Amino acid sequence: MAYADVIRITPAAHERPAAQSRLFRWLLKTLSAPELKDVHFTCRRIGMEGLSKDEPCLVLMNHSSFIDLKIAATLLSDRSYHIICTSDGFVGKEGLMRRVGCIPTRKFQSDAALVKDMRYTLRELKSSILLYPEASYSFDGTATPLPKSLGRCLKFLGVPVVMIKTNGAFLRDPLYNNLRIRKVDVSADMEYLLSPEMIRERTAEELNDILKATFTFDAFKHQQQNSIRVDEPFRADDLDRVLYQCPHCFKESMRASGETVACQACGRAYRLSEYGYLEAINGEPAFTHIPDWFYWQREQVRSSLLANAYRMEIPVDICMMVDYRCIYRVGSGTLTHDGAGFHLTGCDGALDYTQSPAASYSLYADYYWYEIGDVICIGTGSTLYYCFPRCDGNVVAKARLAAEELYKIALQG
Repeated sequence: MAYADVIRITPAAHERPAAQSRLFRWLLKTLSAPELKDVHFTCRRIGMEGLSKDEPCLVLMNHSSFIDLKIAATLLSDRSYHIICTSDGFVGKEGLMRRVGCIPTRKFQSDAALVKDMRYTLRELKSSILLYPEASYSFDGTATPLPKSLGRCLKFLGVPVVMIKTNGAFLRDPLYNNLRIRKVDVSADMEYLLSPEMIRERTAEELNDILKATFTFDAFKHQQQNSIRVDEPFRADDLDRVLYQCPHCFKESMRASGETVACQACGRAYRLSEYGYLEAINGEPAFTHIPDWFYWQREQVRSSLLANAYRMEIPVDICMMVDYRCIYRVGSGTLTHDGAGFHLTGCDGALDYTQSPAASYSLYADYYWYEIGDVICIGTGSTLYYCFPRCDGNVVAKARLAAEELYKIALQG
């Protein structure tokens, strides 16, 4: 649809959460059972006797792959629960999603209406809330940033907090690997984390510290420490989406396929072993652990930002979301990212959107989004712009790192 027509569409009206259908709750659990059986799923429950069956609670869960939803559907099947999910999940199926018990939100944006919806769900519908506070899949198997508002949200809601942390979900289906499943067992820990009394006694900052410590994990370290073997011959396919910069020549020219990731500029290469280690094929390794390499890239991006040397300018195909009927293809343009934030232009000059670094603490960025392609998503509470890069090289991970570091810099003043 033409951009001029899309911007005239009336945005979707806000609706209060609807009661979750028991039939759909049973159906979600039933449909999840075969896959959980395949991964020999087990769950360790810690302190869960402190939560009564009919007591609404806030369930926080780390986010590694799509199996997370199936795990939650199984572990929470004995109680009513609502899922906070990204708004584009409602496109084309709004009625169904609401009956399942989903509440839409825009990723990485302040959303006062969402917090009110959560409180309404807990108090009026007597239903628990399932929230993925990272709001996005992990790129490197470690935790992504949590919003600083989370501690205040816990105090506002005033209900028990339960944590579900998965093991093996990332190794089975890492986002970079284009939804190609590996043979890995999956388990979870379900822990009664905070009582209402504990929440009242602590400050928002203290609660944030507890959550940050709880959300600390490293999928590759877990693999190494537990000798989990991943021997699929495609295990390093597209790993250059994550490890995009060579630590030897500093060129952003990594390419990965099969079991190896190699620099197209200097020739340095690594093999991803069956147990999650990086093994240098030629010369001494700069890194043996994928998250260490990814963190080094973050530091490179931050240094570039502080030196006013960071700039990304790429051609993109542009789609928009303004309602729940469709994601609209509106044309092409240019996405620029630098110290001033994002600047998107296109659609024959009709589109001109800017987004400051302080607008969001992270970036909605994804690989193989809805099996279409890698995407960078920016926008406002009423309009989202999905930008699909049309360039050589991998820019999605770098853009997310830069957005996160720019936000930190902006907060520091």
